[in-house]
Amino acid sequence: MTTIRSLRKRPSIKLVFPTLIILFLTCLFCILTNLQTISYLFRPLWDKPPPPFKRIPHYYAENVSMGHLCELHGWTPRSEPTQVFDAIIFSNELDLLELRWRELEPYVSKFVILESNTTFTGIPKPLFFDSNRERFSFAQGKIVHGVFPGKKRSKGQPYEDPFLLEGQQRVAMNWLLREAGISDGDAVIMSDADEIPSPHTVKFLQWCDGLPDAMHLEMREYMYSFEFPVDYSSWRASVHLYTRKWTQYRHSRQTDLILSDAGWHCSFCFRRLSDFVFKMKGYSHADRVRRKEFLDYPRIQRHICKGYDLFDMLPEKYSFKELISNIGPIQRSASAVHLPAFLIQNAARFRFLLPGGCIREP
Repeated sequence: MTTIRSLRKRPSIKLVFPTLIILFLTCLFCILTNLQTISYLFRPLWDKPPPPFKRIPHYYAENVSMGHLCELHGWTPRSEPTQVFDAIIFSNELDLLELRWRELEPYVSKFVILESNTTFTGIPKPLFFDSNRERFSFAQGKIVHGVFPGKKRSKGQPYEDPFLLEGQQRVAMNWLLREAGISDGDAVIMSDADEIPSPHTVKFLQWCDGLPDAMHLEMREYMYSFEFPVDYSSWRASVHLYTRKWTQYRHSRQTDLILSDAGWHCSFCFRRLSDFVFKMKGYSHADRVRRKEFLDYPRIQRHICKGYDLFDMLPEKYSFKELISNIGPIQRSASAVHLPAFLIQNAARFRFLLPGGCIREP
């Protein structure tokens, strides 16, 4: 009599082994494609936070004299303003550039801007600023513009090392600052175009004596627009009292001192979806585009309006407490208070940067 057990056939080893191989390769692929996510998830275990900054309290209120504000910081009022140079490496942030220069034009002596004919990843690009100069005619007498000859990526070749090309442009900025006529003792702002110092921060550079030789600027971080405030973690912008012998243009940590609440950092704050794609493919962290669908317009639009991360990445935090508290979409804000004055004065033009303006042009 044939039992039920005898009817069950054992799977052939010829079938089991290939199945196990496919399963193993599938698991390995999932791990590798999500390695960045796994790395960020366990960052508190393998990485330590940088040393904390020494925070300089920031005193400011409307209708308070600069002399009094200088003294509150422990600085001395100047009888004559010093020169201030605003130096940025530019890609395609035309709206933010206008917003920045409109805010700072009364206080800046020279706007020093360097752009390249390639992205940091070696993709050819137009000279966006040079072809839109008429838009910035209000600051024409103060603009010092330079072009960096980038290195184009050959067809079929991997991307250039973006941090190498970025570093070379920052070295070139040192020469452009000298061409702009900077002298020892002048103040120079080193920041990206989307890291905008507040006007009263720049007025300190003009009118206060005794400032540190170098200090970073703590900025309120925003994502996509001023509708999505993140936190105060932006610190890379810095100001320096220039010395030809020692001052080098950089975008990394250069001192332990940081001036609190000194401006706005609006990341990926573009008017058009095409500008989002351009930056995602061309900036130093282009490796975060792990899948083609990351560049789809409908997906980008959904992520903007919901406050999701464009790259589906976890927050870069050094403790599990901070990591867990920052997981999820950015919370919307209905406040448009304490934002750049030019933005509020021209709210219709810059609707996409304000609460309720998440829909973007193609």
